Amino acid sequence: MQSTSITLITGGSRGLGAAMALALARDNHDIVLTYREAATAADTVVAQIQALGRRALALPLDVADAAGFPAFVARLQAGLDAWGASRLDGLVNNAGAGAHASFAKTTPAQFDAMLAIHLKGPFFLTQALLPLLADGARVLNISSGLARFTVPGYGAYAVMKGAVEVLSRYQAKELAARGIRVNTLAPGAIATDFGGGAVRDNAELNRFVASVTALGRAGEAADIGGAAAALMRPGAGWITGQRVEASGGMFL
Repeated sequence: MQSTSITLITGGSRGLGAAMALALARDNHDIVLTYREAATAADTVVAQIQALGRRALALPLDVADAAGFPAFVARLQAGLDAWGASRLDGLVNNAGAGAHASFAKTTPAQFDAMLAIHLKGPFFLTQALLPLLADGARVLNISSGLARFTVPGYGAYAVMKGAVEVLSRYQAKELAARGIRVNTLAPGAIATDFGGGAVRDNAELNRFVASVTALGRAGEAADIGGAAAALMRPGAGWITGQRVEASGGMFL
């Protein structure tokens, strides 16, 4: 019988995070998901996971506030204790936000926000969670296709995602002694509410994305959920320090 894993997903109340949470739950993971403000949406995802026969817990977390990580870890530990568990088997650093501005008009405040959310957050949250990560655990850092190809207006966001990919390699090297595998998953353009839902709601943009994607359409959240689940499976245990792009072949 397949053993149950416990996986923490940041930003799991909607979009890609919710899709990954549900895909992992179908793959026999119990899920702890975080949310910043959308408690009702997080509760909905928890109920969907429980309907699949898995345990689920939603905890508030602002990944941009590293000073709050010790208190979050304490709440997480209490949640694991309530489940009779002591360790996490997986961590998905997914929580994020977009910023659209040209290089010439990007402000220091926008840059600092992207830095705090997309780089400082995953760096120091993973560090804070090391005592709770089981030996042999899997860490998946979410990047973006924008770290490979360029679309004007996303420079500050993409710079942080490029740095996340470097971080993943260093984590993979330094945590290997504990058997912890670390990889990067880089989605392409996905039809969710991210960035104001432009890819989902703007028909012209959606058609453009489809035209530059080998598989002929924009991505859906479920595409990324499936990719994340695949990378977290035992059969992917010999993969570490790698960047996997799930973009349907965008801008090949």
